[in-house]
Amino acid sequence: MQYDVIVIGSGPGGYVAAIRCAQLGLKTAIIEKYNTFGGTCLNVGCIPSKALLDSSEHYHNAATHFGTHGINLSNLKVDMKQMMARKEDVIAQNTSGIAFLFKKNKIDSFIGMGSFVDKNNVKITGEDGKVTQISGKNVIIATGSKPTALPFLPVDKKRIITSTEALTLTEVPGHLIIIGGGVIGLELGSVYARLGAKVSVVEYEKSIIPTMDGGLGKELQRVLKKSLGMEFYMGHKVTGAITKGKKVTVTAEDPKGGELKLEGDYCIVAVGRTAYTEGLGLEQIGISLEDRGKKIPVNEGLETAVQGVYAIGDVIKGAMLAHKAEDEGVFVAERIAGQKPHIDYNLIPGVVYTWPEVASVGKTEEQLKQEGRKYKTGSFPFKASGRAKASMDTDGFIKVLADEQTDEVLGVHMIGPRAADMIAEAVVAMEYRASAEDIARICHAHPTYTEALREAALAATANRAIHM
Repeated sequence: MQYDVIVIGSGPGGYVAAIRCAQLGLKTAIIEKYNTFGGTCLNVGCIPSKALLDSSEHYHNAATHFGTHGINLSNLKVDMKQMMARKEDVIAQNTSGIAFLFKKNKIDSFIGMGSFVDKNNVKITGEDGKVTQISGKNVIIATGSKPTALPFLPVDKKRIITSTEALTLTEVPGHLIIIGGGVIGLELGSVYARLGAKVSVVEYEKSIIPTMDGGLGKELQRVLKKSLGMEFYMGHKVTGAITKGKKVTVTAEDPKGGELKLEGDYCIVAVGRTAYTEGLGLEQIGISLEDRGKKIPVNEGLETAVQGVYAIGDVIKGAMLAHKAEDEGVFVAERIAGQKPHIDYNLIPGVVYTWPEVASVGKTEEQLKQEGRKYKTGSFPFKASGRAKASMDTDGFIKVLADEQTDEVLGVHMIGPRAADMIAEAVVAMEYRASAEDIARICHAHPTYTEALREAALAATANRAIHM
């Protein structure tokens, strides 16, 4: 079987690449190791975690805020079985949707482990051991990532677990310990804290979400502690974890060299993700992995050292984000078709789906200071937003960073209600190289959360926010 393009992996990067290739008239095949399409994102990542975040947020609001709204409830309780069943239904809807899109676009799909025979031939080994071989002029590697393991802390998938197992718990833990204060740990911590668990976060760095603007991590930590009672142990180095019966004890070294001991029901290891390339047979075609992160090296066209073999998403450098992988999938498909697409990696937003949500695009203050670039800053708090007051979502702020001389927007950082959706306005503005004043002069509907972005832009332009 001959194809113009073979895609290995059906996550956001892989399935989007395959669909775009097909749209461009390229005969396309896609290979998926598991029995359902969608990769980590749709099956054990983005989609199921958001389903549980929404469910837990409904419960938390009913338990803590409904009374203020004049809605009185009694005998409120969590039905974990139903909550998990709804999550599974959401997954099924999305994965079946991918199968429909493959059929619609006449993409041939294969289930099994894909590995290189040579740069143009890929063999597919099914669960039953049956081997099929297909050929392609071009191959796109989109095999994603897996949770990073700590060598001194083995995951037993029962009490010491990863994000995958955390999405299938059948009980609300009495005490949940999370190793890692990044996006994954905080989102899962939020789910179970809202449902009533005591949650302790142990983080090696001095700030949670350390890759984002410093002000966002500081505010998020304050809010999660205040609203959900989450505990944070910053600057702590985890040294081990031991399971005994239904309990797990985590030990860590504090900043002064002392020992911390935490006993809980479960421990989630959420220290990041590692590129997944096992079984691809990269050595068969002469591709070596980078020492750091075990990622596949690519050039600016996302082509590997082997001509006609490309790699996208979590297996290459850069942020491990589903939407980054999607953009790279489109980029490679269009390159193969002879077009000249472009990706501005500075304008790929990052989001944390806690509540309040956190979103960011462009340069952080820390980066601008390190670069020695002169900038202006404007900030506006949601406690001054009429819409936020109406919905009782007054925690957080929006910050706009602009060039001191030209007023061009260099970065936008927000923590607040619906920040995940609001960040798109900032991305559009920066894509067209807007100034802070450009945003400030756009009429925003009232009352909306996005008015806070306009006010922050006004503050950055000439310190002239209206409602503060």
